[in-house]
Amino acid sequence: MRRRHTKIVATLGPASTDPAVIEALHLAGADVFRLNFSHGKAQDHAARVAAIREIERRHGRPIGILADLQGPKLRIGGFADGAVHLAPGQAFRLRLDPAPGDCGSVCLPHPEIFAALRPGAELLLDDGKLRLRVTSISPTEAVTTVEVGGRLSDRKGVNVPGVVLPLSALTAKDHRDLVTALELGADWIALSFVQRVQDVHEARALVGERAG
Repeated sequence: MRRRHTKIVATLGPASTDPAVIEALHLAGADVFRLNFSHGKAQDHAARVAAIREIERRHGRPIGILADLQGPKLRIGGFADGAVHLAPGQAFRLRLDPAPGDCGSVCLPHPEIFAALRPGAELLLDDGKLRLRVTSISPTEAVTTVEVGGRLSDRKGVNVPGVVLPLSALTAKDHRDLVTALELGADWIALSFVQRVQDVHEARALVGERAG
């Protein structure tokens, strides 16, 4: 019996798909297994769920399954040379123009971001490794100042903290993945892109009482 209140969540991926590895993780203390729906096919997740439920049956202890939906993915475009280095204090433009980027600008193919940005807004690139501050904005371009620089390569993610974007937390892919997760018997559904309470209400309406 595990009497602790804190639960350990372990993400399953290519290196931890084998049932023996999943069982070892469970015996080491994992209480919940996270299925990352950003990667893998429905049959991959089904195989992992089957392995988890068999381990659960053999050990006679409940194991939680958490299905983590991808959500909208906001990314920059590509660079002519694959990557650039941004220096603190330099100007850098984000533009709708799909031309390859350079050390002065790059495509940001998301008009909804330009519609929501305001001067002073912060943008985080590549999981927050680089930080930009908006100095001016138009419907097709944002001029920024680099506050935290570094290497920036093709297709890195963009985060806009403090700005509510006109996007649903659930994409068409998420709707399909949610059906799959519920059919597989996931215990919990995780949302990756939540901006407002309505995003949770939308997911709850689809999930009903079938999962937490």
